[in-house]
Amino acid sequence: MALADLEYVYPTPIQQQAFPVIMAGRNVVGIAQTGTGKTFAYLLPLLRQLEYSEKKDPRILIVAPTRELVMQILNEIKKLTVHSAIRSEGIYGGTNINTQKQMVYDGMDVLVATPGRLIDLALTGVLRLKNIQKLVIDEVDKMLGLGFRVELTNLLELLPEKRQTLMFSATLTEDVEAFIAKNIPIPHKIEIAAHGTPIDKIAQTAYFVPNFITKVNLLELLLKEKDDLSKVLVFVSLKKLADRLFEQMDKLFPEKVGVIHSNKSHNNRLIALKHFVDGDFRVLIATDIIARGMDITDVTHVVNFDMPEEAGDYLHRIGRTGRADKEGSAIAFISPLEEDRQSAIEDLMQKPIPLLDLPANLVWSTIYGEDEKPTRLFDKNYLKTPDLKNSQGAFHEKKDKNKKINLGSAYKRNPKFTKGGKRIKKNNKSGKSRY
Repeated sequence: MALADLEYVYPTPIQQQAFPVIMAGRNVVGIAQTGTGKTFAYLLPLLRQLEYSEKKDPRILIVAPTRELVMQILNEIKKLTVHSAIRSEGIYGGTNINTQKQMVYDGMDVLVATPGRLIDLALTGVLRLKNIQKLVIDEVDKMLGLGFRVELTNLLELLPEKRQTLMFSATLTEDVEAFIAKNIPIPHKIEIAAHGTPIDKIAQTAYFVPNFITKVNLLELLLKEKDDLSKVLVFVSLKKLADRLFEQMDKLFPEKVGVIHSNKSHNNRLIALKHFVDGDFRVLIATDIIARGMDITDVTHVVNFDMPEEAGDYLHRIGRTGRADKEGSAIAFISPLEEDRQSAIEDLMQKPIPLLDLPANLVWSTIYGEDEKPTRLFDKNYLKTPDLKNSQGAFHEKKDKNKKINLGSAYKRNPKFTKGGKRIKKNNKSGKSRY
């Protein structure tokens, strides 16, 4: 009935293949592109098998890397269980832990959590994990990339050995494969698309742009001249760069630009995201924190203001557009220092990103930041012979105190000393030496 309310008719390939395997109780590793319905792929079979219980301890545990993803998964669960008595809650850092302790104490069937706060609550003894039957680790590659390996390892040790384990992600790296091999016995692997395959319905283009200020000018120009850029998600790699870009864009488009990254408070992040989803903000500047799993509908364009260090993150970024069978566009600003990243991304996708000429009316800047200046391996030509013209070499006049002459031993300098350097003492009576 809940699926009918959502007008959900046709399952995606990952959902079609995952449903029977998960229903059979197998361990599963699911690999599919962003925006292909991985969340429903594991929620539908897990919730269907979940029976009514009055026990307080959770039986299904879903672990996600960020607060935003926890909330999104929780919202999807609420939609699917609106006509049932299934209890679901989410816990994450950045909020009052005592409130979450009370939430856990009141009881739940499904728990969605970030790994850090999950371990914190488990160690207090309030959260008991002995009844966990199903474990889902969502975006496992991002989890490991964010440094949650220790938390995940500790979590697996706290859980019952007899359980069903599901891991879902958009990419499968060597690091993830090693983690899976160590922690999931005999997993059934479902790979809908080869790692790195781009979503075909996203039109990708790129510009070569020399520096930050010119990138700002180009973004301003595109927003002013192209009305179809109505809901634009701009990705940057660093939090300080996100704040710096926001300061510039907020002046140009007052009250139409938001910013979101991990240094922002939880409430500020929620408010900025809501304004963007509702259409109040035309532009949302973000770090990769929301590139994974966040389902923001109707994003017309994704702008890679800088190219991500990890090639796989590019796919997650552009996957925010072109969702739900809609067309999408992705634009990349590539500086000279980012050409290696561009090559890695194109190698991963096995296709080039089409390059466009910069607009003729673009205002160029010759000002480079310290991190934008190209560096050379040799700042000086150390192999070139130095110019010896008018050179005095290593010869120079010594100072007076250094003008010393070697006069030999003390015996040669003063006959009153013996060859051993001892002073000769005479007998007062005879005048003969005592030695």
